[in-house]
Amino acid sequence: MRFLKILLKVLGGLVLLIVVILACMLTTVDDTPYQEMAYYKEWKSQIKALSIPGSQVPQAPIDNEQSPQAPPREISRFPLNVGWAKVNFTPRSPTPTAGYGVRKGALYKSVHDSIYVRAVVIENGTAKAAIVAADLLIIPPAVTEQLKTKLKATGIPFEQVYLGATHSHNSMGGWSEGIVGKLFGGEFNEANVTWIADAIVKAVQLAQRNVKPAAIAYHEIADTARVRNRAFDDGTIDPYLRTLQFVREDGQKALLCSYAAHSTITSSDNIVLSRDYPGVLVDSLEHGEANFALFMSGAVGSMGPKIEAETDLMQVVAEADSLESDVQKQLKMMQTFQNPAFQMVTLPLPLRHPVPRISTGLSMRPWVFRWAFGDYPNYVKAMRIGNVLMVGFPCDFSGELVAEMSAYAEKKGLKLMVTSFNGGYIGYVTPDKYYGKDGYETMTMNWFGPYNGAYFQEIARDLIDKMS
Repeated sequence: MRFLKILLKVLGGLVLLIVVILACMLTTVDDTPYQEMAYYKEWKSQIKALSIPGSQVPQAPIDNEQSPQAPPREISRFPLNVGWAKVNFTPRSPTPTAGYGVRKGALYKSVHDSIYVRAVVIENGTAKAAIVAADLLIIPPAVTEQLKTKLKATGIPFEQVYLGATHSHNSMGGWSEGIVGKLFGGEFNEANVTWIADAIVKAVQLAQRNVKPAAIAYHEIADTARVRNRAFDDGTIDPYLRTLQFVREDGQKALLCSYAAHSTITSSDNIVLSRDYPGVLVDSLEHGEANFALFMSGAVGSMGPKIEAETDLMQVVAEADSLESDVQKQLKMMQTFQNPAFQMVTLPLPLRHPVPRISTGLSMRPWVFRWAFGDYPNYVKAMRIGNVLMVGFPCDFSGELVAEMSAYAEKKGLKLMVTSFNGGYIGYVTPDKYYGKDGYETMTMNWFGPYNGAYFQEIARDLIDKMS
C-alpha cells in the first residue's frame, strides 16, 4: 500500500511536470484582426513616411514598331545602363539537397546540372540596383545576413538588391540551423552559407563590369496548361509567364522570366543536384532567344507544375519547352518602355509573433518556433522598371492572391510581378479563407498567424500607390 502511494505521488508529479511543460510550449491562436495589431500600425507608419529613391528619367520616345529582336536605334538617348553575369556555385563535394524532408538530409548522388547565381545590374546615373536569382530552394536568411556586409564591396547595398530563387527542390542544402532547417535542408554547414553569399557577391561584381545603354520591354502571357492548384480542388491559379527583356546597344539581349509553378518535377526519389525546369528553360533561352536569361519563382504557393511524361527528367524538359514556346510568342509582342522609371526599395516587414499550429486552435509559443527555426528579420522588396513593379516577399506566396493585386496595379498603370524568396522566409502565405483547413500549406507551413493573405495584399497595394 505504501509503495502504491509513492508510485501515485511520483506519477502525479510527472503529470504536473508535463502539464507545466506543455503550458510553457503551447498557447491558443490569437485571432485579433490584423488592422488592430501593433505590427500593422508599424507598417502603415513606415509606408506613410517612405520616400522612394530613384526617379523617372526623361528621354526621347522610342520607336515601338521596330523589331524587338533588333538592337534599338537611338542608343545614346536610353537612360538606363544594364549589365549581367552568372557564377557557377556547384559545390566541390556533395551536400544535402534542400526541399524534400523525406530525404532526411541525404547527400546528392550526382550532378545532373550545375547550379548558378545570375545577376542583372541596372543604373541610370543616379540610382543603381541589382536583380539576383539563385538556383536554390530559397535565399536562406543566414546568407542574407552575410550579404548585408559583403555586398558593400560591390557598391550596391543589400537594400538595392532584389533577391529571388528558382525554388529548385534539388539544389544544395546545409544552409539553415535548427530543427526545421535540418529537416528541409540537411545538416547545417556554415561554409555552405559563405559559399552561396560569395557567389552572389561575385555575380553582382561581374555584372557591373559590362553595363551598357539598353532598351527594356515587358510582356505577360497566360499559360494555363502548365500550372495547377496543387492544394485546393476549387482554388484558382496564377497562369501568367511574365518576362522582362533587356536589349543593349551592342545587340546583346537578356530575358528575366517568372512563373508560378513549383520547381518540384524532379522527384524526391531522384537525389541529384539539379535546377529542375527553370534550369532547362534558361539554358534553352541562352542557346536561342537571348544571350543571357534568368528565372525567378513567382507566387508559387499552392501552384504546382502540370505536365506528363514517362520520367520526371522528361517532364522537366517538356515543362521548359512549353514555356520557351511562350517566350517566343512574347518576343513578337514586346512593348519597349518609352520613359522607363527606375526605383528600388527595401522595407522591414512587421509581423505578428510566430504561431506554428499543432491544431486549428492550438499553437506553439513563439520561443519554440525561434528555437526550432531561428530568428531573422524579414523584408519586402520592390523594384519598378518602366511600368513593371516587381514585389518580392519572404515566403511561398500564394498564386491565388495575385489576381486581385494585379487588377489594382492595372488601375494605377502598372504591371505587377510578384516573386517569392527575397532573402527571408516565413513559410506559406495563403488566402485567409483557408486558414482553418488542416493542410501542409495552411497549417504545417503557415507560421505567422491569421489574416496574412489580406495583410500582404494590402502591403502590395501600398507599394503600388507609392511607386505608381
